[in-house]
Amino acid sequence: MSRFPQQLFPPVGERAEADRVLSGLLWEAYQRANLGSVVPTFDGTQFQDELATFDFGVPRPLDHTLRWTVDQMERGLVHITHPRYFGLFNPPPTFPSQCADRIAAVFNPQLATYTTSPAAVAIEAHTIRAVARRVGLPKNSFGHFTTGGAEANYTALLVALTRACPDFAADGARAFCGRPTLYISADSHLAWLKIAHQAGIGRASVRLVPTNGLGQMDTGLLAKMISEDRANGCEPVMVVATAGTTNAGMIDPLHACARLAHSLSVWLHVDAAWGGGIIASDVYAHVLGGIERADSITIDAHKWFATTMGCGMFLTRHADMLPTTFHIDTSYMPSKNRDDPYVTSMQWSRRFLGLRLFLSLATVGWKGYGDHVEHAILLAEKFHRDVEAKGWNVVNRSPLGVVCVRSTKPARDVVDLVLASGRAWVSVAAFEGEEIVRICITSGETTEQDVSGLIRQLHISEKVLGQ
Repeated sequence: MSRFPQQLFPPVGERAEADRVLSGLLWEAYQRANLGSVVPTFDGTQFQDELATFDFGVPRPLDHTLRWTVDQMERGLVHITHPRYFGLFNPPPTFPSQCADRIAAVFNPQLATYTTSPAAVAIEAHTIRAVARRVGLPKNSFGHFTTGGAEANYTALLVALTRACPDFAADGARAFCGRPTLYISADSHLAWLKIAHQAGIGRASVRLVPTNGLGQMDTGLLAKMISEDRANGCEPVMVVATAGTTNAGMIDPLHACARLAHSLSVWLHVDAAWGGGIIASDVYAHVLGGIERADSITIDAHKWFATTMGCGMFLTRHADMLPTTFHIDTSYMPSKNRDDPYVTSMQWSRRFLGLRLFLSLATVGWKGYGDHVEHAILLAEKFHRDVEAKGWNVVNRSPLGVVCVRSTKPARDVVDLVLASGRAWVSVAAFEGEEIVRICITSGETTEQDVSGLIRQLHISEKVLGQ
């Protein structure tokens, strides 16, 4: 007789009923949340008191815990699914990607090897190759899904270090004669500092290249810094061009970065975690001209492709470098295939991430995703026009749906009042040394009315501060 608690593995009929109840709770809460406050509305003290009662000594009915949890999510989050969330690069997820999470949860495939999960591994590989082709990489390019952009960028660094010095795999940073260095824009995502630390080359190996006054890497200074570092005994291994900076959505000069990197035999990585989604648009994809020259690319599917969190992608034209970098030989793995995910990535056990993008792409195609991207860009252009008509100054010129505005009042004070209203979510960011109000169109369900409502709220906040 089985001794495990039936509550963990209830009969199919009970699971189906619980699933029906949960689906109802979720969609009702989702609709309420999208009509209510964008910011959390719960009582933090009361929440902590309630949470403390879950001492796990006495079992509770699942339906009770489901209701309690959904209620906390509804009241205790910044709602990135809200149509007036104009925040960071985390849009509400597509419905097909939500379905993918349910499928992956039920079958729970282990994607370490093709032997254990042939269908899942093949679906991911097919999707990665399709994205690589869309970017413009050569036919034999490859890659894999990651937990997010940080892991994809870390993968790029490990591959670049291994290609620059094959002994790095065995001996680490000491294999280099001088300090290995990489070069990023001063306005890039500073996760690169943590990545260098994690890779064992140290944070001092990351060179922050000043911007050109427009929020883009200054390639003239980049060339000068590389030359000086080499003269001082360093070994430059990688240039990172950002396609969609976090603060302002700016794109580094991709062709210029490619020319310089290739002339110096330095690996070129393009961090297009946000901006990479624009490849879906036949109208706007040209703004990433030069990305096809990269040695490797990061794109986050959970950003502009709007899958559930977290779902990144690493792409490279040097597919052979993946098993070279991540090879391992074990007696306990059921496969020795050179293309198995556990020997072509940092990962071992992991979730079936790629199904999220596969189902979304299969449902709407590139054209549908192109419409999604263009919707955001057109709304950003409307916001740009209308907010300038109200006397605000737009300080950046991003083609990626990010608008940074200067107020006559301190940016932090303006943002604080907008958030206090609960009517919208915006953020403070820095652009060329100045604090500004940052707006990013992320939701596929945001309307012109939502944009107009944001402008009204910005105007109200500025008026209050002027009193």
